[in-house]
Amino acid sequence: MGILAEDIERVRAATDFAAVAGEHIALKRAGRRYQGLCPFHAEKSPSFSINAEEGLYYCFGCGVGGDVITFVREIEHLEFAEAVERLAARAGIQIRYDTAAVSEERQRRTRLVEAMTRAVDWYHERLLSGADAKGARNYLRSRGYDGEVVRAYRIGWAPEGWDELCQALKLPADLARDTGLGFLNKRGRIQDFFRGRVLFPIFDVRGDPVAFGGRRINGGQGPSGPRSGELGPKYRNSPETPLYSKSRVLYGLNWAKAAVVDTNEVVVCEGYTDVIGLARAGIKSGVATCGTALSDEHVRVLKNFARRVVLAYDADAAGQAAAERFYEWERRYELDLAVADLPAGTDPGELSSRDPAALQAAIKDAKPFLTFRIDRLLARSDLRTPGGKARAAEAAMAAVREHPSDLVRDQYVMTVSDRTGIEPVRLRMLLEGRAPQARAAAPSRPEGPEVEALRLAVHRPEEVAALLHEALFVDPVVLAGYRALCGATTLAQAIDAAEPEAASLLQRLAVEDADASADDVLARLAEEAAKRVIVELEAEARRTGTLTEDVGWLKLTIGELREPATAVDATGRLVRWIVDRFEVEP
Repeated sequence: MGILAEDIERVRAATDFAAVAGEHIALKRAGRRYQGLCPFHAEKSPSFSINAEEGLYYCFGCGVGGDVITFVREIEHLEFAEAVERLAARAGIQIRYDTAAVSEERQRRTRLVEAMTRAVDWYHERLLSGADAKGARNYLRSRGYDGEVVRAYRIGWAPEGWDELCQALKLPADLARDTGLGFLNKRGRIQDFFRGRVLFPIFDVRGDPVAFGGRRINGGQGPSGPRSGELGPKYRNSPETPLYSKSRVLYGLNWAKAAVVDTNEVVVCEGYTDVIGLARAGIKSGVATCGTALSDEHVRVLKNFARRVVLAYDADAAGQAAAERFYEWERRYELDLAVADLPAGTDPGELSSRDPAALQAAIKDAKPFLTFRIDRLLARSDLRTPGGKARAAEAAMAAVREHPSDLVRDQYVMTVSDRTGIEPVRLRMLLEGRAPQARAAAPSRPEGPEVEALRLAVHRPEEVAALLHEALFVDPVVLAGYRALCGATTLAQAIDAAEPEAASLLQRLAVEDADASADDVLARLAEEAAKRVIVELEAEARRTGTLTEDVGWLKLTIGELREPATAVDATGRLVRWIVDRFEVEP
């Protein structure tokens, strides 16, 4: 079965490509075209271009391209027919199929969304006018939610009866189950999933209702209503359904996406009342995970809208368990992940009512995750005594050690040194996992591809000589050691000729084992050098307004380093490009 070709063309012609893409990425007009950050690969400078007149797109960074149907398929992970149907519904086009039978699965989704829409309306009207919703209305007023807020967020009331919604909407058992609106109880009767709760509808990014979040109210009439002890936990969300995936859907993104795109920042909190509180405080870019931890799927969705993610909940509680995930998201998606330092024991919903200015300041002054953790650790420490300083430094450096970048780690050494008064040399020993000694020798430099490459140049020069070049080094001591090696015929001559710190490094490397794979070390070295060049080129692009195609090529080639089949060749191409650039610069 397929959609008629003429209907596919009608959908293409009727679709505003820029409007569709604008729901997923920030676009800026550039002459007759639109430009933005590519949603299909991580980048910081726009290389994604749309020709709205022709209905085509192309990314100069990763090389993907196609029409609006391809775009919707790729970004929403749909089959071809599903993408056409999505766009047809948007354009108000009734599409036809080349067989009499219409896809049961597509019909099913339409029925599910229609049932959820009816449920949103029914619950909302019950809250506004139902006599049994008096207690719910009083609760919402106590939170500062007036009629405008209730209507804007389509807040509803689920009455305490066993099956009032399912009976009112005449939901069959399968539709009740697949929407999460009801279930078959032990007696084989359909029962409402939500009872005695204020309901916050959850919409997907397109604005289709897919779930509810419910807050228990002990009786619509008052604090001790009928059967209040039977109504379950205080907070309850819809179960996973064909429409709703907790690890992917974010409450409020349908409303927040325009503000997120405009500010290039999204604020992630824990619950629906937090999102509403942020909006009431003037922060329109809030979304919530609703009862689950921030997941990789959530982040994949968010990176299409913004490059800065602010966590507006106590990330300190996640601590070490969250660190690895956060740093991996920053690296993989090229995000800046920060944490709002909220007052202890408060959330955005509460703070928006008590002190909206404090909430605004906490979001505006959000700190990088590692800075936040170190500040919390040191704030809890007694820095008045030598023992307190030592314990604080040990805890802080344990947190710093988890960061994957040696350059970042070294910067935090100086931060902790300034705060604790402990010498950077001794903190670097802690960073390496060694206890400082009273008369310890100068610590070795933090390990990284530059040090590993120099070690190989000392022990196995034949394996790295063809590609190793001073353009690949940025550490001044390592670079001095490499230059000394290149200018000497023996290691002893290089040590004699080198400056003291470089000579000491060469001496240390001479007595260490060099077991690392030369290919792996050269690949890592080339990747770091290429990333430095990308930063330079993107900075130049911000000054001139012109982004060179070299940035896209470099990013693509760095990606090839991840694949064993292409890593060696990609390393060679990167090194040769970097060396050529180095040698032609004045």
